[in-house]
Amino acid sequence: MKLILIRHLPTEFNRLGLLQGRRDEPIALPSADVLSQIRENRKILDTMPPFDAVIVSSLRRTAMTAKHYGFADPILDSLLDELDFGPFEGRPRADLMAEDGKAWLENPYQSLLCEFVRDLESRVRQFVAIYSVRNTVLGFAHGSWIRALLSVLRHGNVADMNRFDVPNNSLTVLEVMSGN
Repeated sequence: MKLILIRHLPTEFNRLGLLQGRRDEPIALPSADVLSQIRENRKILDTMPPFDAVIVSSLRRTAMTAKHYGFADPILDSLLDELDFGPFEGRPRADLMAEDGKAWLENPYQSLLCEFVRDLESRVRQFVAIYSVRNTVLGFAHGSWIRALLSVLRHGNVADMNRFDVPNNSLTVLEVMSGN
């Protein structure tokens, strides 16, 4: 399966450096730079084969992003939902780093959020199992979700998911084999 992922457009929480996780925050009014990046990403999407499915999470920021890309009727699938940041939701990312930074970065299975991380990894694996029978899938997702998928595909687990960044409105193109 060719899997194309776009991280949702920035929200006010993103701009303020706050962890939103499962909070259902809307996107912020897109700036001229964001709109320009959407146009550039659309050029890439227009070179792709037709999408067998366009999928968003149950959090409205992904559906709002899909709409900005011209996809008004995507499939909603909660498997794409963002990581639950538990007690850190609505707080600055710096709080998580101060309380749990070493474990969060080096081995999220040992972090304060380990149960949420295991749930995220399970949802990523379920998503791949369900959609890998498709040829080309476009998903509008979240930063931790995309990082978790990349880590699973590269290393077989999510242990490295917090060692790199996936910016808002970034486009990632992957070839995902059944059984990953």
